[in-house]
Amino acid sequence: QKGITIESEQYEFQGRRMNYLCIPHASDTVPVAIYVHGSPGSSKDFFKTMLDSSLRSNFELVTVDRPGFGQSGFGESERTLDSQAASIKPLLEVYKGRKIIVIGHSYGGPVVCKMAMKYAEQINGLMIVAGSIAPELEPKEPWRKTLDRNWIRWALPRAMVASNQEIMALKNELYRMEKEWDQVRCATLVLQGKKDKLVPPGNADYAEEKIT
Repeated sequence: QKGITIESEQYEFQGRRMNYLCIPHASDTVPVAIYVHGSPGSSKDFFKTMLDSSLRSNFELVTVDRPGFGQSGFGESERTLDSQAASIKPLLEVYKGRKIIVIGHSYGGPVVCKMAMKYAEQINGLMIVAGSIAPELEPKEPWRKTLDRNWIRWALPRAMVASNQEIMALKNELYRMEKEWDQVRCATLVLQGKKDKLVPPGNADYAEEKIT
């Protein structure tokens, strides 16, 4: 309706077809912004953001379906942040030679942080929007193990199953990541709502403490 072209593209990651959407820019010299959604979610979560005219004028905009969501192996989760980051690495190769900024929301926050740690030479900027990055602030939710039992899992929506599985593993994954924060070498912006009921504001304090 707004006359904006959004292209759908795919690549392979360990036998899984990964899907991403992009709004191409006329110039291949502008920076690329890669958006990574939360849990559950999909690449479409950022459509309203991508319609912003100033963003479209200054960036090539890309939004990816993380493993288990959208059209990237729907319902089949990846439980480690290493695998999550590696699944998006091929996108960095697609835009190799360009300035790349990665933006992660909620669960996407620790994913893009892990990307900035592992692929520091390819990432020029990092943006964490209400990112769940502080392990001690992850809620204790013992009911998640119950939801992951076979006799319950089959009755749940597949996106909920994938979300539950990756969130169950997140706390331990964040503890494993604690010693890696000095590997983040790019400029970083953290956005956090002080009244956020899902992601405690203390996550922003944790980011300020950890990121140099």
